[in-house]
Amino acid sequence: MRFTVVTAFPDFVASFLSTSVIGRAASTGALDVDVVDLRDFADGDYRQIDDYAYGGGGMLLMAEPLARAVEALAGEEVFVVYPSPQGAVLHQEMVESLAGKEHLVILCGHYEGVDERFIEASVDLEVSLGDFVLTGGELPALVLIDAVARLLPGVVGREEAVREDSFYRGMLDTPHYTRPALWRDRPVPEVLLGGNHEAVARWRRREAVRRTVRRRPDVVARAGMAPYLSHGVYVLCFPGEDGAVQALEMEVMARTCQAYGARRLLVASPSAELRRNLVGGSDGSSRAVKAFPSFAKALQWVKAKEKTAPRVVSLRREPTAGALHWSQLKRELLEQDLPLLLVLAMSGGTEEREKDRCDAVLQPIRGGDGTVGDLSPSALLSVVLDRFLGWR
Repeated sequence: MRFTVVTAFPDFVASFLSTSVIGRAASTGALDVDVVDLRDFADGDYRQIDDYAYGGGGMLLMAEPLARAVEALAGEEVFVVYPSPQGAVLHQEMVESLAGKEHLVILCGHYEGVDERFIEASVDLEVSLGDFVLTGGELPALVLIDAVARLLPGVVGREEAVREDSFYRGMLDTPHYTRPALWRDRPVPEVLLGGNHEAVARWRRREAVRRTVRRRPDVVARAGMAPYLSHGVYVLCFPGEDGAVQALEMEVMARTCQAYGARRLLVASPSAELRRNLVGGSDGSSRAVKAFPSFAKALQWVKAKEKTAPRVVSLRREPTAGALHWSQLKRELLEQDLPLLLVLAMSGGTEEREKDRCDAVLQPIRGGDGTVGDLSPSALLSVVLDRFLGWR
């Protein structure tokens, strides 16, 4: 990947790019970084790049030198980024999108910014680091390069470290410790000293969840739960009477469970014939389906499988008093770290009384105007699993 930084202070940028991880990556060819002096594209002996703003208010970078700097890259597929307080706030998903560009051109503003006409004509994305103002765009440019570059192969020595970082999987990172084991009467957590890698991984998952819920609850809604759960997620369906329609729907639901990593699709029906018909999927999806004669038997099986009782949550397509919003339920599930059993009655299901045995009810899926949609069971399940188990 290639970066080009257009700046009035090239020495400032070049000194950063020659040091540490980014400097090593540039020297090995893992990434290519050019620093362009904006004054090289200005007119006159003074190489003027700024002028007073019309209507008052301070100095602005002029449009023409900036346009010439970008046009000098003619023939190349470039994506132009302008760090600005008016831009979209930078986040991990945006960084990952930028990492997919072949050539990122970052323009460093100064004073009151740059001529708006240049932004309209040439800038693809305005980016902000947050709700504050800096004296120039060089620091945001370096932040962008650092954040994007560490996602590229060969930049960070241990790529697993990138996947463990805050926000990569959605949650904040876990606490870290080094020698000595006791520092000023503060010990390292005992689990990290025992050599049990499974216990360490479990502790780190829980600490990442605890830290995220406490410090950044807003992040939890868009984070995938799957890497942070110690137990599995199961789906229990109560089929109706129409076996042919139900069997087709069951195959879709089974594939949905497999796609999102739900452990098993379960079926509860007193009819042995119906159970056989629903489990016998035509495309191999039956491997993910297990049938039971009742809700109680299915619940008992999950409890034995997970060695603890699951949190049982009903998925209903109609409004229910006291129902939980999905983001609230997601936070509770992460904090409790229990198995999850999602209960769904298919069209014509007769097991309504069994749903009363659930621990909680999820609010129905609503459309953009707030109305409850008439979704099929498989569509409803897809939306719910994506919100809980989907990649952030």
